[in-house]
Amino acid sequence: MSTNPFSSKADDSSAARQPDRTAWLKGGRAECQMSPHKPLGTASRIILLGAPGVGKGTQADLLCHRLGACHLSTADIFRTLKCADDKELSPAMHNAIDHLKRGELVPDETVLNLVGERLRCLKCSGGFLLDGFPRTVAQAKALGQLLETHNIKLTAVFNYELPVEKLVARLSGRRTCANCKTAYHLTTRPPKFSDLCDRCGGKLFQREDDRPEAVRVRLAAYQKAVQPLLDFYQQCGLLFNISAEGSAEEVFQRTRLTALAA
Repeated sequence: MSTNPFSSKADDSSAARQPDRTAWLKGGRAECQMSPHKPLGTASRIILLGAPGVGKGTQADLLCHRLGACHLSTADIFRTLKCADDKELSPAMHNAIDHLKRGELVPDETVLNLVGERLRCLKCSGGFLLDGFPRTVAQAKALGQLLETHNIKLTAVFNYELPVEKLVARLSGRRTCANCKTAYHLTTRPPKFSDLCDRCGGKLFQREDDRPEAVRVRLAAYQKAVQPLLDFYQQCGLLFNISAEGSAEEVFQRTRLTALAA
């Protein structure tokens, strides 16, 4: 009898180490140097959704730690590509870099090719948390076909939610040091002295895209773009909306209980 990876037993017994993401970040022939954590029961294969500022990254870290699954972020691939050796890049990687250098969005087909090149990560016995992909219904359908072809079953889609005004407060409260780039938050990580960096004494500033009016525009654009994807996964019976209110641990426990009740 398999153990549900979201049971309290699974939480207490999970591995403390973080999975190795070498194969995901570098692609090609790169291999992870650390063997995957063996889950207590069925490996979890989860898609993570959530607006900017909702705390999705923090939940991904907690889920990786508790479930032993790898956090597979397409944004991390793009960051790695910028520093990669040209000789190690596939045609899909070159194509992605060309778009990134021009400040353009990477096309659906290219992102799908990047993910497809990393099929070993999707098939990993430790499971995965897919973050940043899919972003559209077309991507979701293509991913579904890819997974079905290789007999990989998606466990769930977690969509973290928080009221718009609370998201605005989270994002607009961020401040950055003009000198050393240390990040602060007026509520959760305030500096010791108003508007001054604790590390170097530099002046703190608010990025233009963190101003309340800019944040509202970003959130409205995100919600408009993601709604068809939410509707799609709702129809598939995979979507679970989870409140992101409270501490990171409270949100994780809410995630666990939601999954157990599914």
